[in-house]
Amino acid sequence: MAMRIDRLGDLGTAAEVLRAVAGAAAARRLPPPAALAGDWFGSAAVIAPTVPVAAVSPAAAFAVPPGDRGDAIGGGWIGYLSYPDAASDGAPPRIPEAAGGWTDSVLRLDRDGCWWHESLSAAPIAAWVSAALSDPPPYDDYEIDWQQPDFARHQSGVAECLAAIGAGEVYQACVCTQFAGILRGSTLAFFADAVARTTPARAAYLAGDWGAVASLSPELFIRRVGDNVTSSPIKGTLPLHRPPTELLTSAKDVAENIMIVDLVRNDLGQVADTGTVTVPELLAVRAAPGVWHLVSTVAATVRRDIPNAAVLAAAFPPASVTGTPKGSARQLLSQWEARRRGVYCGTVGMASPIAGTELNVAIRTVEFDADGAAVLGVGGGITADSDAQAEWQECLHKAAAVIHSSRARSTAS
Repeated sequence: MAMRIDRLGDLGTAAEVLRAVAGAAAARRLPPPAALAGDWFGSAAVIAPTVPVAAVSPAAAFAVPPGDRGDAIGGGWIGYLSYPDAASDGAPPRIPEAAGGWTDSVLRLDRDGCWWHESLSAAPIAAWVSAALSDPPPYDDYEIDWQQPDFARHQSGVAECLAAIGAGEVYQACVCTQFAGILRGSTLAFFADAVARTTPARAAYLAGDWGAVASLSPELFIRRVGDNVTSSPIKGTLPLHRPPTELLTSAKDVAENIMIVDLVRNDLGQVADTGTVTVPELLAVRAAPGVWHLVSTVAATVRRDIPNAAVLAAAFPPASVTGTPKGSARQLLSQWEARRRGVYCGTVGMASPIAGTELNVAIRTVEFDADGAAVLGVGGGITADSDAQAEWQECLHKAAAVIHSSRARSTAS
């Protein structure tokens, strides 16, 4: 495939470049940018300066053949896929179940701090993008007023889950709750500020007439490069002020992680070449915004002729946000949780015909509708050793970094 790659040099941080192109796109009445920040395709950020992100059928999400080039991205389909299940209130989705759009060019920040313009169609950088990068606009402000989630409903869900575990219906399930809020200002400003403050590993932003998704996720759902597929489930959480070694000595957290690793192995095994599913990393302790996590990695060989739709059919929704057995856990969670998860616990990412496919697990993710109503989901894995009050505190710890990023400093600060 013909490509064009131009070195742009040091243009600033991902948040600064995103704000610059967003302001310029808005001034020209173009669709807003989309962005990936943290650890994507071996790079520190990938920004599409303008992308028309529209609703698609869930089956059409990320329908791009897997690339295998390690030194460029060029463009591709960037979007999201919501968690598929309804909740006990039976309410419909707040925003489209899946949405995305195609971009022929991206701005890529490499690990050395250098920005590049890459184009699948071999086109030069657009004049308006170049102008925006040399003369960025002032920052937009924003503020989100959050309401506390329903403590009693969460505790009831945990109790029902513990009863189901005792009855042998499930071994583990991820019981979730939600913060609701109202945004005043820019969704992109919220995302850019949160990324700058918390540096999440798998952050992603998309917006359209339907609303916006601002994902501050630390978790890799699927990386597919050529015929190599990896997934790095997170299970096990501890506040960042506690010694990380406590995670490895916690029977509950270790069991939680290992059960989900087995589930990921089973999911990928449905599409992988026989005998190729391995666990190259087990129970690594990693820092994320506000917390320590236990992270493992599962790898497999999946033939290139198997489409992304088949991989998603086998592995989605992500194992770490469902439970074991997955089918039973999903059915029960729909009864225990009051409100539809939406994009939370789904996936956001990009499928490039050059670089492959990378998708996050959409945790620490805020969903905005067209009127600025915000929803932040949080949850945790429940096992037989779980304490309901401790699970509530874990939800609050996970939400804290996002909630505390929701009040902007003034433009002058």
